[in-house]
Amino acid sequence: MKKQALFLVLALIISINSYSQIVFEHGYIINQNNQKIECQIENQDWKNTPTSFRYQLPDNTNIITADIKTVKEFSITGQSKYIRSLVKIDRSSKNIESMSTDKNPDLKEETLFLKVLVEGKASLYSYNDGNLRRFFYKMDNTEIKQLIYKTYLSENYSIAKNNYFREQLFIDMKCENILQKEYEFLDYNSTKLLKFFIKYNKCSDTNFATFEPKEKKDVFNLTLRPRLNNSSLSISDHFDFKFDSKTNLSLGIEAEFILPFNKNKWTIIAEPTYQYYSGEKSKQTSNLSGGEVNAKVDYKSIELPIGIRHYFFLNNNSNIFVNASLLFDFDLNSKIELTRKDGSLVNKLDVSSRNTLVFGIGGKFRDRYSIEFRYLAGRKILSNYQTWSSSFSTTSIILGYSFF
Repeated sequence: MKKQALFLVLALIISINSYSQIVFEHGYIINQNNQKIECQIENQDWKNTPTSFRYQLPDNTNIITADIKTVKEFSITGQSKYIRSLVKIDRSSKNIESMSTDKNPDLKEETLFLKVLVEGKASLYSYNDGNLRRFFYKMDNTEIKQLIYKTYLSENYSIAKNNYFREQLFIDMKCENILQKEYEFLDYNSTKLLKFFIKYNKCSDTNFATFEPKEKKDVFNLTLRPRLNNSSLSISDHFDFKFDSKTNLSLGIEAEFILPFNKNKWTIIAEPTYQYYSGEKSKQTSNLSGGEVNAKVDYKSIELPIGIRHYFFLNNNSNIFVNASLLFDFDLNSKIELTRKDGSLVNKLDVSSRNTLVFGIGGKFRDRYSIEFRYLAGRKILSNYQTWSSSFSTTSIILGYSFF
């Protein structure tokens, strides 16, 4: 049954991934011949700067893949714009294990797509590649240059910073409305640089455009999640017991944190949930007086799965999701007792559970109502005992109501 449930979850994940709706939005590309072509571009809300993307021409269902070799510029209307440029970039690592001892940037020429943040007399661009984030700028019709910021190891092997970008901006972007301290204390991040470039362009030229990412209103969801659990337990040592599957109700509350990229498709989830299982089983034995041993389980705990969820958007009102979590289990004075036929105690086992994996698949409607099928892989609940083996597993049907 466990293998069948897991197979079903994996099969549904693959099926959804194959058939989920692809979101294309209005935009344009500029090709190698400087032709501007209106089209529909697949908006992946890229965390890393893309090297390729997919688009469709009007009245054509064929999906075309474009890359940095074939496109000079592309834009999704009202959301983002990327330009191709030959620039010098410093890819020095900020990880201390591989950090350079040289203060100066190691600039090398590369052809990259740069994301346009501000476009005007002073233009600002960004480039992301994993943990690497670099900003570039251009004044009027000059070449695009990197804003220099580098962490490096000093002579005493402490981390030092080269903040030359502040001097670059002070030299090239002076404005009477910008104070000296604003250059001196400017941070090398998107929010601060964006505000600085907007302020300079307002001071120097009102004819400029911003491609500031829209603030995401929904960054956190809180969902009440009652559920119907079907749980089974088996334990074995000198005696083997396979307890009956039990169905009961329980309640959890899920906190969901929406990650700010890929169109809100990825979230981090945590869901403290109360669960309980009780059962009793007897079996005949010649090893004890009375010829019978009885096992009684009283298992209560707070489960805390922490994991990731991925959404597949079907339309504006509904989506399907899959999630995987690592479950931590906090016991609430649970125990398993073994007794003889006359009720005298043979053994008392304290429950101590190990972590396990949790897989789920479900749907959400109108950003408020949800349903999920979840499978909790079998976990040991007698981990303090070397000679005892145990397996506790659960399948659940979970309803949800998001009130925040």
